[in-house]
Amino acid sequence: MDYFERPREACGLFGIYGHPEAAKLSYFGLYALQHRGQESAGIAVSRNYNIVGHNAMGLIPDVFDVTHLEHLEGESAIGHVRYSTTGSSILSNAQPFVVHHKKKAYAIAHNGNLVNAHHLKKELEETGSIFQTTMDSEIFLHCFVKSLKSGFEGALVETVSRIKGAYSFVMLTSKGEVIGIKDPYGFRPLCLGKLNGHYVLASETCALDLVQAKFIRELDPGEIVIIGEDGIRSIKTQVPANKAFCIFEFIYFARPDSTIYGQNVYLTRKAHGRRLAKEAPVNADLVMPFPDSGTYAALGYSESSGIPFEMAMIRNHYVGRTFIQPTQSMRDFGVRIKLNPVKKLLKGKDIIIIEDSIIRGTTVKTRIKSLRELGVNRIHLRVSGPPHRFPCHYGIDFSTKGELIAANMSVEKLRDFLGLDSLYYLSLEGLLESTGIEHPENNFCKACFDGCYPVEFDKELSKDCLE
Repeated sequence: MDYFERPREACGLFGIYGHPEAAKLSYFGLYALQHRGQESAGIAVSRNYNIVGHNAMGLIPDVFDVTHLEHLEGESAIGHVRYSTTGSSILSNAQPFVVHHKKKAYAIAHNGNLVNAHHLKKELEETGSIFQTTMDSEIFLHCFVKSLKSGFEGALVETVSRIKGAYSFVMLTSKGEVIGIKDPYGFRPLCLGKLNGHYVLASETCALDLVQAKFIRELDPGEIVIIGEDGIRSIKTQVPANKAFCIFEFIYFARPDSTIYGQNVYLTRKAHGRRLAKEAPVNADLVMPFPDSGTYAALGYSESSGIPFEMAMIRNHYVGRTFIQPTQSMRDFGVRIKLNPVKKLLKGKDIIIIEDSIIRGTTVKTRIKSLRELGVNRIHLRVSGPPHRFPCHYGIDFSTKGELIAANMSVEKLRDFLGLDSLYYLSLEGLLESTGIEHPENNFCKACFDGCYPVEFDKELSKDCLE
């Protein structure tokens, strides 16, 4: 099914300081961020110099009801929705993760992946640390409490200097302080807003919109913001000359109504489609997406080419991600139940399908086969990003080359394998230029396309990553 075919990322973060309905606002903020994680969810609040929380497996409306939210009384809260990339998808790994140390409590929620987690964990265990989870997020807290001899702010700075990788964190203290942390390369988005005088942190601006908070700014790479009774203060850590924003946020992860890195995601995806139409024009009767992945790039392609845009595949929005195929003889049932073609619109036509990515290829192949059986004449596939030929070690779930079909086939072989008349990927140059960001070659992580990794990782622990 699509759930296993599409790339996944960990995770969605929300935090709010000093609001009497902190838990309820966190609930709605996480609702807006549900696309960033659908395996588990949690909210933690500070109350009476302690931290209480509720975590469970599943979607936000399944995890929380009115009783849960009423129990989570407190004026500061952080929340999390999760996909697992480091650590199994089990309840003990659900976040926010809470620890108690010297009559104080700390909670943390994490988006990203620490590439030196295994080294730090080994070092911590040798000095007596006992771990409750398999998450790299827990390592941050162990390092933090061991550094508290340097003071609260000093411990934050010292911990950030020790960890490496792609990360955004939100933290909560039993005193009620809310902390936001962004890695020095700025891989993962994290923004700051304000709601009636109360500061809010969120992975994306769409969460601010839902709770009616005003967007202030994005956190800078390497920035730590501490929100407390004295207001907000910012600590800037040492950062590299070049940044490494995850380009896949624009292509796929972020919600189209969000603004990230100063650009609206919807308009950026349309720009990708317009550039794709210029790089790979072809005559056809219509342009269509497989909802919802290529919808906005398809609009841009249609706009630039003058070929009509059609929603020729209709999505069933009521199919759960845990749908089980009833019999082995219905191997493609999981694909067909999610999307159904508008037969009269497609039969006998030449069509252009716009996709945002092809990761493993199995779902696309099944859908192309179904269109051929329907009587579609010619099928051209255009992808609004370059081929994924290298694994990601910074928090996206294709961590080995063997999972990536474009790493193992040329574009020509892939075209034949998928049963297409033509296949074209947007060039890396075209992708970067159409983001609208100045000097994009120095601002994005492009490792999944070009194999140039901004942060070193342990190749021995990343099986077949570069083979």
